[in-house]
Amino acid sequence: MNHRERERFDGLLAEAMETLPEALRHLLDEVPLIVDDRPEPALAKSLAKEWGESWTPEFAGEICGLHTGVPLTERSVGHSGVMPTDIRLFREGIINTAGGWNAGEGETDDDVDDAVYEEIWITLLHEMGHHFGLTEEDLEALGYG
Repeated sequence: MNHRERERFDGLLAEAMETLPEALRHLLDEVPLIVDDRPEPALAKSLAKEWGESWTPEFAGEICGLHTGVPLTERSVGHSGVMPTDIRLFREGIINTAGGWNAGEGETDDDVDDAVYEEIWITLLHEMGHHFGLTEEDLEALGYG
């Protein structure tokens, strides 16, 4: 991914974050939002170990986001001293899921940006949902699966 593509993506992410309701934007002030091109090798190795056979090396370029840490609904005083929660977005996975940066036949650059923006929005809300304790099934039912 080149610098121009990162800037394009990050501009769309900034737009998505600005459209979040105030209460959700405030949440992002409390939870680190980390944006990478793809999972770094140590994280990819950890995910491969956790997910077993469902993980392939190609999946590192397809994963859109990840919530790490303890969801708010499961926290207790016993969780003091554990690694903090964060939300990670992966540019390559989001762009790939949205269909890439290249406009197809009959598409404009604005259409492509709209598709990437939509995938950013879905991924951001999906990972924020995990932070609030929603399961994959809950998120799927809400349209953020």
